[in-house]
Amino acid sequence: MKTKTETKQVAVTADAVREAARILEKYRSGKASFEQRIVDNEMWFRLRHWDRSRKNDNRKNASAWLFNSIINKHADFMDAIPECTVLAREASDVPTAEMLSSVVPVVLENNGFENVYSDACMYKLKNGTACYAVLWNAQADNGLGDIEITQVDLLNLFWEPGIRNLQESRNLFHVRIADNDVLLEEYPFLAGKLGQPLVDVKQYANDDQADQNNKSAVVDWYYKRRVNGKTVLHYCKFVGSEILFASENEPLYANGFYEHGQYPFVLDTLFKEAGTPVGFGFIDVMKDAQEAIDVLGTEILRNARMSARRRYFARTDGAVNEKEFADWNKDFVHVSGSSLGEESLREITTQPLSGIYLSVLQAKIDELKETSANRDFVQGGTMGGVTSGVAISALQESGNKVARDMINASYRVFSQVCTLVIELIRQFYAVPRLLRITDPNGAPQYVSFDHASMLARPQTDDFGIYYGDRLPVFDVRVKAHKQNPFSRSAQNQDAINFFQMGMFDPAKYKQALACLDMLDIENKDKIAQSIARNGQQYEAAQTASLAAVETGGTV
Repeated sequence: MKTKTETKQVAVTADAVREAARILEKYRSGKASFEQRIVDNEMWFRLRHWDRSRKNDNRKNASAWLFNSIINKHADFMDAIPECTVLAREASDVPTAEMLSSVVPVVLENNGFENVYSDACMYKLKNGTACYAVLWNAQADNGLGDIEITQVDLLNLFWEPGIRNLQESRNLFHVRIADNDVLLEEYPFLAGKLGQPLVDVKQYANDDQADQNNKSAVVDWYYKRRVNGKTVLHYCKFVGSEILFASENEPLYANGFYEHGQYPFVLDTLFKEAGTPVGFGFIDVMKDAQEAIDVLGTEILRNARMSARRRYFARTDGAVNEKEFADWNKDFVHVSGSSLGEESLREITTQPLSGIYLSVLQAKIDELKETSANRDFVQGGTMGGVTSGVAISALQESGNKVARDMINASYRVFSQVCTLVIELIRQFYAVPRLLRITDPNGAPQYVSFDHASMLARPQTDDFGIYYGDRLPVFDVRVKAHKQNPFSRSAQNQDAINFFQMGMFDPAKYKQALACLDMLDIENKDKIAQSIARNGQQYEAAQTASLAAVETGGTV
């Protein structure tokens, strides 16, 4: 009797990988100008922008006005690091949403999200767009696997030119350069098949240029397919034409590598550009003003140095000993002959620049401050004789509206990041995990959590009729995790004012609760509960006292 040998059906072949590499090269060419802008912006941020276009003898003095504006904007972001609360759309999912509100922050903390957020915000301010990657790392947690959140350099990410949303790209590539010996340790079958990187990844102009010898380009290729009316996301990892992994070739991933069907990359854009998923940043806005400041400042300093240093015309056949004349430690300067006049030495006079040039320089500095919304009072300084604390606070809050707008945009992106985290928990947290979470009172708790309550479950009516499966859906609400010192000080002052106005008097607790309903302050629910509890205890005590008086007893 003959037996049939079943062969594994392969959807992604070496030819498909070579075609993907051709598409990658097309995508890379389409974003060449954007990549060059990123490299140039890094030079501007490092105050090295004159090094690339001028010789050292013509180098301009680079002032740090642009740098100062960027780091102040970054400080605004870090003053309001986001945190999330997960909300259920149906009452039956509330317990799961409450648990996710504690689990998602643990995932973020395990990934050092504060550092990731800091790097992404700085990248966004410099280049106009930051990128988060929300991936599943199967090797993490001793092989159990866990979620990985990183900030992605856009020099390594390639999408279809002409799209407006990253999710619209037919393919998405992430490329990293890896050492050949490291690849051989993990994939021994690559022996003799590795060479120089076939993908030209743009490099920064650093002082320590990376050596590309004995390295290869590892490509993460994400692509979407339509299967039975549903969008399915697949993933292939390859080097050259060698396939390292392809989810479409694995029966386990019949529903896609990531079942949420979205590319695991989220873009955070500062100033959106039309016809592209990326934008431009503050350096692109400020570089012209910064260039004018550098040029004017250099010439003014040059004129000041020329005016401060005394120089002379000297005849080649003059009677003055030039060496002794140039040495200011000499008390005597010898001359030849019997006469000494201007025909031997004549001072070179320089004309000081007019004050108009200083005014132009200050105007360009003010222009840079205005266009970057980095005015003096935003940094805590004052101008125009404003000395009142209330007035300064009002100016700061008014000037911070640009920062608040940028931060709110990042919060919307953070909500997308948390949503992807929830979807990866739904897909991969099959094995219970022991987690340390924080309860509302701030005390640590140790719980076991898996995705069982997040999976689709059948819907039936009272008569047992099946209406299909329902997948629990969750919304993400974002707020600032940290507050800046000014906000904390204002909140503390509000508490003192409430006390002085008698809001905590239990005899007036109903009026106090009505007032709280109109306020928008932190921890309003806890304050209301405390006031209501004290007021009810006071009313109970008053009622008991009146009853005792009426019956002739004692209180």
